[in-house]
Amino acid sequence: MKWGLFFDVPGLKEAIAEKEEALARPDFWNDQERAKQTSRELNQLKSKLEPWERAHQRYDDLVVLQELAEEENDDDTRAEVARGIIELERDVERLELESLFTGEYDDHNAILSIHPGAGGTESQDWAQMLLRMYTRWAESHGYTVEILDQLDGEEAGIKSVTLSISGGRAYGYLKAEKGVHRLVRISPFDASGRRHTSFASVDVLPEVEDDLTVDLNPNDLRIDTYRASGAGGQHVNKTSSAVRITHIPTGIVVQCQSERSQHSNRDAAMKILRARLLERKIMEQQEKIQELRGEQREIAWGSQIRSYVFCPYTLVKDHRTDVEVGNVQSVMDGEIDVFIEAYLRMKKGA
Repeated sequence: MKWGLFFDVPGLKEAIAEKEEALARPDFWNDQERAKQTSRELNQLKSKLEPWERAHQRYDDLVVLQELAEEENDDDTRAEVARGIIELERDVERLELESLFTGEYDDHNAILSIHPGAGGTESQDWAQMLLRMYTRWAESHGYTVEILDQLDGEEAGIKSVTLSISGGRAYGYLKAEKGVHRLVRISPFDASGRRHTSFASVDVLPEVEDDLTVDLNPNDLRIDTYRASGAGGQHVNKTSSAVRITHIPTGIVVQCQSERSQHSNRDAAMKILRARLLERKIMEQQEKIQELRGEQREIAWGSQIRSYVFCPYTLVKDHRTDVEVGNVQSVMDGEIDVFIEAYLRMKKGA
């Protein structure tokens, strides 16, 4: 067990000391907004440190209890210590994982997009399978999933989809999924029963509010409305509820047609636009490229981050961490934590 982690929460105690020193300065409250922000940051840092301190105290208690068990030769106390160690190890593993979320936007909701590669219906079906996988994963973690925009395939699958996944650290977890995902299987759309390889790209952005680092000038926006396509009933077909927003200075175009009302679609499209503009801003700041874009900048079709093999054997392999899972169906049912956690640990140790 890595007991030393109790005494070395990297940078956390130093950061708290720095904030407390700032609060002690005579002129600290002269700038009210900055002071409030610093106070919030201090409280957040302390809330991260407290679980480690509780675990450390639990460790000290177990040491004392173990010494007592040995002095009195008490098997019941030894058994209690053994149970306590198992619980403590579980707590340490959880805290270690939480310590990986140090990114500026890790606590934010996520906007996840899936696009099929070349291959028509086969790739579009693969994109829909990934949509189901991420939806299952999100729901199993108590996240709220909302489809912001979806374009269905002509025969099956989807041509594109954009989701909002809301909940604590949604982006912190899902940023590990950026990249190209490869499928190998016997295609259900091939009458000859041949094996096919398909690709789909997954992009993940942090959802940001308009009061953060993204400035949006209404004069820079062109907002168009049009009739939504696809399922949705008579209302969708008869009203111009779908919204397309063009950010004129950058040429970024986003759209949303999943909601019944034009107002709801406009709000959803603005969420996507803010996320795209934030991504662009950070891309322009070279020191933060790896923080938000990760390895996706280097990924082209065929240089996938993960392969899902259904035939001639069953295996899901992450090519960044070499983590493998033989139960393909469990992965497609949303059990992808083993891949996410391995990637986050790898990046933390890099």
